[in-house]
Amino acid sequence: QVQLVESGGGLVQPGGSLRLSCAASGNFFSINAMAWYRQAPGKQRELVAAITPGGSTNYVDSVKGRFTISRDNAKNTVYLQMNSLKPEDTAVYQCNAAMILPGTRYEYFYWGQGTQVTVSS
Repeated sequence: QVQLVESGGGLVQPGGSLRLSCAASGNFFSINAMAWYRQAPGKQRELVAAITPGGSTNYVDSVKGRFTISRDNAKNTVYLQMNSLKPEDTAVYQCNAAMILPGTRYEYFYWGQGTQVTVSS
């Protein structure tokens, strides 16, 4: 079984920072792309940032210059450093990982449980 466990959410004032972590564990062969999504109340889930095993990244326009995605392949962990947070960043943040399972050639996508980020004064 594969698990993605997130941590680091919470309440922060506008302009503040938070760092989210998502660690993968279980029986898998390798991890391809990892990503962070978010969903605010009444809105659709959106891709916030993604990163390949080699470190190539992409971001939604609204977080460019403020958020940084990174990963530690040795620890099977992806991070999201969020700076200059705004109230509109308030959402449940979930990590996603594309994994290759032992004995297969196909990607399987797994989700973390989600962590709440609230930006408010």
